[in-house]
Amino acid sequence: MHPSVPRPRALIALIVLLAAGAGFSLLRSVPPVPELHMSGRTMGTTYNVKYRPTQNTPTVKALQIEVDALLAEINHTMSTYDPESELSRFNRLDTTDWVSASASLHAVLKTALEVGAQSEGAFDITVGPLVNLWGFGPEFHPDRVPLERDIAAAHTRSGLDKVTLRDTQPAIRKHRPDVFLDLSGIAKGYGVDRVAELMTAHAIEHYMVEIGGEIRVRGLKEHDTPWRIAIEKPLPGERSVQTVLALSDIALATSGNYRNFFEIAGRRYSHTIDPATGWPVDNHLVSVTVLADTSMRADAWATAFQVLGPERGMAIAERLNLPVLFVIERDGRFEEQVCCAFERYRAQELS
Repeated sequence: MHPSVPRPRALIALIVLLAAGAGFSLLRSVPPVPELHMSGRTMGTTYNVKYRPTQNTPTVKALQIEVDALLAEINHTMSTYDPESELSRFNRLDTTDWVSASASLHAVLKTALEVGAQSEGAFDITVGPLVNLWGFGPEFHPDRVPLERDIAAAHTRSGLDKVTLRDTQPAIRKHRPDVFLDLSGIAKGYGVDRVAELMTAHAIEHYMVEIGGEIRVRGLKEHDTPWRIAIEKPLPGERSVQTVLALSDIALATSGNYRNFFEIAGRRYSHTIDPATGWPVDNHLVSVTVLADTSMRADAWATAFQVLGPERGMAIAERLNLPVLFVIERDGRFEEQVCCAFERYRAQELS
C-alpha cells in the first residue's frame, strides 16, 4: 500500500477538529443574552420580574401589559381591600348556601385548606375577623389591644370547620353567615405562580418572579449561574442580609414579625394571629423561609410556621420534608435552625 494513502483521511480529521474548535471559540465569544426587567405595583406591594428573552419573546412593554392585566384579575378575585372583589362579595353574603367560585379562587382555597389541615390549623384563612380586630386588616383600627370579650366573639367566627369547598361545579360554602375569609397569607404566592406560568407559556426558560418577597425562579441567570436570593436579617428599620441562597427551578417565601407590628407598654403585638388563641403570636420566631415547588404553597407554609413556632414547626417540616430556615431571637441574638436539606441551597461565594 502506498505510504501516502492515509494522509487525506488524517487531513480531513484535522480540518474537522479545527472547524469544531473555531465553532467552539465563536460560541464562547458570543455575549450572553442580557436579562430584561419589569416592575410595578400589585396587591398593596411591588412586583419584579427578571428574565432572559428568546427570539420570539414579546417586547417588555407588551409582556408587562399581560402581567399587569393578570395581576389585576387576581387582585380583583382575592383582595379583601377591594369591596367588589369576588372574595369580598362572598364575605358579605348572609347565607350558608353553596356559592359558585372561579377557578382561581377555588385553586387557592383548596391549597389553603390542605395546608391548614397539614399544619394542624396553624394556617387558617378564617382568621379574618381576628386580623381586622387587631388592626391588621382592611378595616382601620388604632393600635390597641382589643377587649377580651371582642376577641372571644371574633374567635367564634373562625376555624377551618367553618368553610367547605366543592370540587364538582366549583363552589364554596360558609357554615355560618358571618364567616370572613382572608387570603393575604397565600394570594401573593399564587400571583407569583400565575406570572411564572405566563412566562413559561411564552417559552421563556430563565426567569425570576417576585411579589412582595414571595419568589419563584426557573433556569439560570444570564451568565448561567443560579439566581442569588438574599434573605433579610429580621431587624426592624434596617436592611441587611441574613443569608444568600442560590436557587433554580424552585419557589421561596419568607414570613416575619419584625416589620408589621405595634407596641404598647413595651410589648410587641405582631400581625400574625394564632388561630388557636386569637392573639398575635409570641414564640421567639422572628423569621421563617420556606422552599417549595410552588410559591403559593411556600407562602402558606411560611405563615403556618410563623404560628407554629420553632419546635412544633420543625417537627412538621421534618415530617413533610420541607426545606425551612427558622431565625429565632433569644436575648437579643439571632439563632438559625434549618430543616431538610436547606443548607444545600445556600450560595457559596465565588473564589
